[in-house]
Amino acid sequence: MPELVFFSGTMDCGKSTLALQIEHNRSARGLQGMIFTRDDRAGEGKLSSRLGLVTEAVEAADGFDFYAYVVAHLSAGGRADYVIADEAQFLAPGQIDQLARVVDDLALDVFAFGITTDFRTKLFPGSQRLVELADRIEVLQVEALCWCGARATHNARTVAGQMVVEGAQVVVGDVDGAQDTVGYEVLCRRHHIRRMTAAAAGAGALSPDVLPVDAEAHWPYARGPVRT
Repeated sequence: MPELVFFSGTMDCGKSTLALQIEHNRSARGLQGMIFTRDDRAGEGKLSSRLGLVTEAVEAADGFDFYAYVVAHLSAGGRADYVIADEAQFLAPGQIDQLARVVDDLALDVFAFGITTDFRTKLFPGSQRLVELADRIEVLQVEALCWCGARATHNARTVAGQMVVEGAQVVVGDVDGAQDTVGYEVLCRRHHIRRMTAAAAGAGALSPDVLPVDAEAHWPYARGPVRT
């Protein structure tokens, strides 16, 4: 049975890479897909990964109707065996309904890829609707890591390296952005709550008060073996 599958994860966990891999695997078997994206880092009408892979895609702007577009393509004699929608968190809930209709009425698999929550830990409307409608939700197994080495679970927005928690929900940036511009960083929950980015942690490590204790007074082993 055709499915609406939502592949979710934080930034930098390989969502777009997986979308390109699915496209490669199916096209290598003679299947033809329709690829859509929204606000990709490579520019309009592109689906790209941070590994340097890129392919052409249809830009799904505000008001774009997925169902009408696919129906028009098929009615004109085109072929479509599946649909890929990257950056699905930026889509409107109504557009997610259209993708679900592609599955139910046209019997096509739809693979949607997106971030679940924004920099404020709030659900994106498109992602929320996917959680509500998807036949299957897959959390990507390639774990993005926080600067501390723990599994990254949250997306942080940074300005000049400092985490911010206010502003528009959608501001295009990247995890590799320059320090003086809007960028993004993946953090574990503990450091997201503390608003401690890699830059902030580096600055903190320079402080003489990082460990405000007398190691010898509080940890006898620091003076050498304890004889009994």
